[in-house]
Amino acid sequence: MNVNIQTVHFDADDKLVEYVSRKLQKLNTFHDRILKVDVFLKLDNVVHTIKDKIVEIRVHVPRHDFFVKASSKSFEESFDSAMESIVSQIKRKKEKLAA
Repeated sequence: MNVNIQTVHFDADDKLVEYVSRKLQKLNTFHDRILKVDVFLKLDNVVHTIKDKIVEIRVHVPRHDFFVKASSKSFEESFDSAMESIVSQIKRKKEKLAA
């Protein structure tokens, strides 16, 4: 699985990148043919919003792509929310294929 983590409008510290990488390794338990994972960590420049930390995850598997976007007041919280959504999408797709 090829993992690509990109930051937009800020530089992520090693602790955040390590947190994201560690959590992404768990995706292999839900789908065994993941080719590539793109993670975008964005800082929204709108001053009036509290939920300005945006995480986008795109998972590439053969013949299908999964995408989810989540925002919150911290990157960890946004990433956890996005991971829950992407895992549920992967599970739903696998159940559809099995039926």
